[in-house]
Amino acid sequence: MPPSITGRDLRGSVAIVGVAESNRIGIRPDASALTLHAEAAKNALADAGLGIGDVDGLFTAGVTSVQLGEYLGIVPRYSDGTSVGGCSFIIHVEHAMLALEAGIIKVALITHGESGRSRIGGTGAGHRGIPPDSPQGQFEAPFGTMGPPTLFSLPATRHMHQYGTTREQMAEVAVSTRRWAAMHPMAMMKEPITVEDVMASRPVCWPYSLFMCCLVTDAGGAVVMTRADMAKQLARSPVYVLGTGEGTEHNMVSMMADMTSSQAARLSGKAAFDMAGVSHAEIDVAQLYDAFAFTPMLALEDLGFVAPGESGPFVEGGRTGPGGDFPMNTNGGGLSYTHSGMYGMFTLIELTRQLRGEAGDRQVPDANVGIAHGPGGMFSAAGTLIAGNASAL
Repeated sequence: MPPSITGRDLRGSVAIVGVAESNRIGIRPDASALTLHAEAAKNALADAGLGIGDVDGLFTAGVTSVQLGEYLGIVPRYSDGTSVGGCSFIIHVEHAMLALEAGIIKVALITHGESGRSRIGGTGAGHRGIPPDSPQGQFEAPFGTMGPPTLFSLPATRHMHQYGTTREQMAEVAVSTRRWAAMHPMAMMKEPITVEDVMASRPVCWPYSLFMCCLVTDAGGAVVMTRADMAKQLARSPVYVLGTGEGTEHNMVSMMADMTSSQAARLSGKAAFDMAGVSHAEIDVAQLYDAFAFTPMLALEDLGFVAPGESGPFVEGGRTGPGGDFPMNTNGGGLSYTHSGMYGMFTLIELTRQLRGEAGDRQVPDANVGIAHGPGGMFSAAGTLIAGNASAL
């Protein structure tokens, strides 16, 4: 039998060659979810120097790949509609890598579009009701867990109880991301804030105040991928996929084995680091999904950057903000840049721009290797990507 391909064999075999948002993000009552997909797809393909006719692999979540293909005029050789929440697009990178490496496709297009604010276009437009006969409807909703703020608060409060994590430490995350957002031309919220401002903002669901919660916006984003050999022939500097990982754990947050740690995130993170063959110290920039201020703190622990319970002290003093020694969510994150509902796409866009050296005023010096990571659902799933520019190969 021929030797099997291992994760390390896939390292650097494919590259991201194009990224872009929709024409505008924030408040878009003029655009349906599908329109946001299409705008982002067109812009990302233009960024790559490619066209719709070059795409033979289509990957999406929120809308079906059939709907999207019809709208874009693509009849794909391969399509993937994996939809496990906000990290779906990070997971799509791994799936696209496998299809590209197998020779099934030549150009993969991953798209996102969501009318989370204006709710135009039906599918993918904001949160839907919980069916009363679903597991959540029977065993969670009757006890008051009615939406992300009430659900994402449970791991945060458990972490506070077990490790002494404070609301002030969560506020530090929001302050640092706002400082990054001030340098992003497309960010929705740019006004400087302090820890005191965050603490004094309107209560939403304890321990979260308003500035600890993500925005609700309309936005689209897209990523274009090819094999490494084709990527070198295109105009843009390739960003190589060094390591990927994915995992799923539970459906309901009440079934989380340990509310201070996500098994899915630990699995996806370990897989990505094993494939990439890099150490945590080699990560120059991190894009960690921040639906709430606590969300990236848990990721820091589950990915192994800090020990369990140590993320609170780690983020103090502006460490993750501009000038800090751990630049995180350099676009302003879901807290201040944009958050349409499934934010994972935007971790990929910002990571690519940082590794290309195209992030403008917010550019992290000598950013050669970076990580994008996010949960899906209420820490139910996870996707991780470690990527690097040519100097990382």
